[in-house]
Amino acid sequence: MSKSLLKSSGIVSLMTLLSRVLGFVRDVMFAASFGASAGMDAFLVALKIPNFGRRMFAEGAFSQAFVPVFTEIKTTRPQEEVRDLVAATMGTLGGVLAMITLVGCLAAPLLLWVFAPGFGSDPAKQALGADLLRWTFPYLMFISLTAMASGVLNSYGQFAVPAITPVILNLCLIGAAFIDNDSVQILAYAVFAAGILQFVFQWPALRKLGLLPLPRWGWKDLRVRRVVTLMLPILFGASVQQISLLLDTILASLLVTGSVSWLYYADRLMEFPLGIFSIAVATVILPSLAAQHAKRSSEDFSATLDWGLRTILLIGVPAALGLFLLAGPLTTTLFQYNAFNAHDVRMTAWALMAYAFGFMGFSLVKVLIPGFYARQETRLPVRFGLIAIVSGMAMSGSFVGLSLLLDFEAPHAGLALATSLSAWINATLLFRRLRKDGIYRPRAGWRSFGLRLFAANGAMAALLLLGSPALQVWIDAGLRQRGVWVLGLVAGAMAVYFATLWLCGMRMAHFRRS
Repeated sequence: MSKSLLKSSGIVSLMTLLSRVLGFVRDVMFAASFGASAGMDAFLVALKIPNFGRRMFAEGAFSQAFVPVFTEIKTTRPQEEVRDLVAATMGTLGGVLAMITLVGCLAAPLLLWVFAPGFGSDPAKQALGADLLRWTFPYLMFISLTAMASGVLNSYGQFAVPAITPVILNLCLIGAAFIDNDSVQILAYAVFAAGILQFVFQWPALRKLGLLPLPRWGWKDLRVRRVVTLMLPILFGASVQQISLLLDTILASLLVTGSVSWLYYADRLMEFPLGIFSIAVATVILPSLAAQHAKRSSEDFSATLDWGLRTILLIGVPAALGLFLLAGPLTTTLFQYNAFNAHDVRMTAWALMAYAFGFMGFSLVKVLIPGFYARQETRLPVRFGLIAIVSGMAMSGSFVGLSLLLDFEAPHAGLALATSLSAWINATLLFRRLRKDGIYRPRAGWRSFGLRLFAANGAMAALLLLGSPALQVWIDAGLRQRGVWVLGLVAGAMAVYFATLWLCGMRMAHFRRS
């Protein structure tokens, strides 16, 4: 019996929730121990470079290219051929990544100069960042192999193990910060260890499926070549958000000290619901779409996309609204301790509001991209992605320049806003093309669905606006008081939102689909 998409999304969301909660514990410890210091800026850049590669290469290009090819082989070929594909892909991927890792470690000072040119004015900061990068860069290799293993497991409907694997990184970083809260070097060592542990954690599940063969070099294997052919253009098309975030880092490194950290903490807050909901839905629908395309089932393909869009709007719109309206309270409650002061709160809140504006753009891209890659169509997403990237670059420079000209207190927020707008551009282009080509055909009921969402989100926004005190009140309040207020507002907002949906006639049965 096949699991419903809703149930599978719930499993991924629950496991991701655990990871994100631990991620917040990690970030709270970072903020309390290191604040927005020069050392924290250096570590965050050293972490962001391999993370950029992870999201663009492992979770973006490779996963989006490998899963459709693997699903097609799994659906139409015997088990032995499936096992051989895993061996060839893992061996080839591991070999290529080992060479990339060696180059990355040797070229650490150059990479740091490229991604954070502003560090060049501070030799100590530059040297520290390069040293940290040599330890964090190998994470890209291990997490890419982990992403491949996760793609195999997801194709067999096993979502729990891949979804809980990121917990390991958070546990390693929390443990490192607990052991030594004075030096950022130990954080880099923890990232290196976490990469190895995450890959090894997947092995028992793969062995149970009989898919843990001895890796072999398979560069000439036609199936591997096919994955590579699909993957190269996806490197750009599936990773617009990550490229935009890195551009933000480059420009932020040229602004006042703390700008990189403020953007990081704001991005972490936005990534919490994005990972729990949006990425969970995208993770679940990709194997289904690939299987439906292999079976030439266009009606089911369109219906799955329709389900994904409705689900992401149902949970994404209130999440975006909550991030925007509670930007200050959330930042204060979670991060304002010890080294993280009131000024850091205000600067992070500005960035979070700007990111919140693009939350649905990021989410829609996550859901729409599989509609192309499941059909092994890579050219169009690349074209749209490049348009969005170029637009975002132009807006980033313009917004920062205008902010400095007008003496705006938070010019880094302009970087976040440009990233948000570029995500909306990408999502709009992807959606229009799917509609134009007849790949996605909306099912009946969208008008009533939209009206129900409008009513529920309006009621929720009214509660948050009336119930939340001014930011200075949050800053002056104690930890316990802030926690009570945040929990009360979030619980109340959720109750009002879902109660309004219920009163408007929306039911869980509307979202069950096998």
